[in-house]
Amino acid sequence: MKVSREAKIGIVGVIALVMMFYTIKFLQGINPFSVSDTYYINFANAKALAKSSPVYADGYNIGIVSDISYDFEHPGRGVVVQISVDHGLRIPAGTVAVLDEAMLGGCTLNLRMGNSPVERFSKGDTIPSEAASGLMATAAKLVPKLEQTLARVDTLLEALNTLATDPNLKAVLANANSMSANLDKSSQQLNKLLANDVPAMVKTFDQAGQNVATLAENFSQIDVNSTLARADSALVGLQTVTQRLNSNDNSIGLLLNDTTLYGQLNRTVVGAAALVEDLKAHPKRYVHFSVFGKKEGH
Repeated sequence: MKVSREAKIGIVGVIALVMMFYTIKFLQGINPFSVSDTYYINFANAKALAKSSPVYADGYNIGIVSDISYDFEHPGRGVVVQISVDHGLRIPAGTVAVLDEAMLGGCTLNLRMGNSPVERFSKGDTIPSEAASGLMATAAKLVPKLEQTLARVDTLLEALNTLATDPNLKAVLANANSMSANLDKSSQQLNKLLANDVPAMVKTFDQAGQNVATLAENFSQIDVNSTLARADSALVGLQTVTQRLNSNDNSIGLLLNDTTLYGQLNRTVVGAAALVEDLKAHPKRYVHFSVFGKKEGH
């Protein structure tokens, strides 16, 4: 049977269309030769999720997003996402779907698997979703705190600006400069003291220590017993002199201890004083003097 040229062209066109179809599916991440199971997820916000985006289970790629639909007739009911996962994948009860936003835009659909050993989702079931708690969600929570921090930083900058424009700041800086100069001068004087005076003082203390050592050595050479014996002899002599002074058998003892001699000396002194007073009052009684000689009758 002879095939016409037109039939050959048609067959080649059909084959080309089929190959193009499968190529587009491969480019979309869909393997048309593999069997997959379909599930649905309802999100309040799709967050720019796109078809053919990968689906992860605890970070492992298990399928793709096969379709995304929005109910235009009833806005506000959310977005329904259809996913196709590997055939035979067991999705236990308690599994939730989360959209984790990326830092540079876009998001990733991640299934956080539950731990039910018996119950599981059936094909075509709707998997519950959960609000994202990733890095971007945490960053969104930090925005109010960041705004407060920025306000405080702005207040601090205003205070620093006020301080920088305060005319007293120049005086404070000048005083600080003067204090620094004084400290530098004091440091130089201290260095000079440490370099010159302190060695001299140390040398003087060393000489004093040597003198003390010499004095101690001289003391160690003194005959202590002989010195004490001499001191004891001197004390005995002093005691003898004291006894002689307290005794009446000598002139000094009588002078110090005999009250009779004291009375006689006292009366003599009193009489001499009276004689001097009388001499001052009546000098003519005791002195006779004439330029022309003694008159008769006197």
